[in-house]
Amino acid sequence: MSIVHAPVLLNESIDLLITDKSGSYFDATLGFGGHSVAILQKLDSKGKLIATDVDENAFNYCKEKFKDDKRVSLYKFNFSMVDVIAKIESLQAFDGILADLGVSSFQLDDPDSGFTFRTETLLDLRMDKSKKQTAADVVNELSEEELSLIIRNFGEERNHKKIARAIVNKREIKKIETTTDLKEIISEFTPVNYLTKTLSRVFQALRIYVNDELNMLKEFLERSVEVLKPGGRLVVISYHSLEDRIVKDFFRNESITSLSPKEDPFGLQKKSARLKILTKKPILPSKDEVKLNRRARSAKLRAAERI
Repeated sequence: MSIVHAPVLLNESIDLLITDKSGSYFDATLGFGGHSVAILQKLDSKGKLIATDVDENAFNYCKEKFKDDKRVSLYKFNFSMVDVIAKIESLQAFDGILADLGVSSFQLDDPDSGFTFRTETLLDLRMDKSKKQTAADVVNELSEEELSLIIRNFGEERNHKKIARAIVNKREIKKIETTTDLKEIISEFTPVNYLTKTLSRVFQALRIYVNDELNMLKEFLERSVEVLKPGGRLVVISYHSLEDRIVKDFFRNESITSLSPKEDPFGLQKKSARLKILTKKPILPSKDEVKLNRRARSAKLRAAERI
């Protein structure tokens, strides 16, 4: 399998992540190994890289890619199971944890992956193909109100009600099975100059819902802090405002010693800060990187250190 995938914010993320060349590091979103290769290049013979990905193509590709490197252990688990993986590896804590939350270029471009609306394929959108519910199941079975909420909350699409109504009306005539089926429904009332952005938002919303991405991210962040060594780094690259807001809020909440007025209206309780924020503002890709890889343009990197 020939893979062309440019890891985003590569130098920036690795420079923040690696603090000990003999340490143990976790790549929570292995993909096709771009960041993992860079991590291994920084580690010595005592270093350890543990990585995971539920995507079958990515996992099998990297299994072959890293088969001769004894420093590497790969898992086909959801990244939220970082604590479970640490236990399996008999590790008390990691020196660094990296998560690149983007969908790979391969997944977006390969029709068989079911992520692209640019060519006709089954409406799937599952990262983990062992999951039962596909995007086709969602658009054919959920109520108009539920679909509207998904498209609004996870896609931040203003025409969510109109799109949900159109989906429900169309499925009464014919089951929606392919990416083209859904694209044609949205195309009927969306101006051409807004079509790509609208489709991107709707497909993003369905993908997030099908894979429960935001809840998995919250679980991952919480468990990551628990399995980070003091001085260990947590580095996260996000690609849309929903993810970035979760990461930003989590880092902020873990770096303060007082509860919010809602949690503690009388200001009587104190909590221990677990993180020190290393990036006051998110690190963005350079203009040169965006020129070479347009999919990097929305990336934001945030990093924090375990206290």
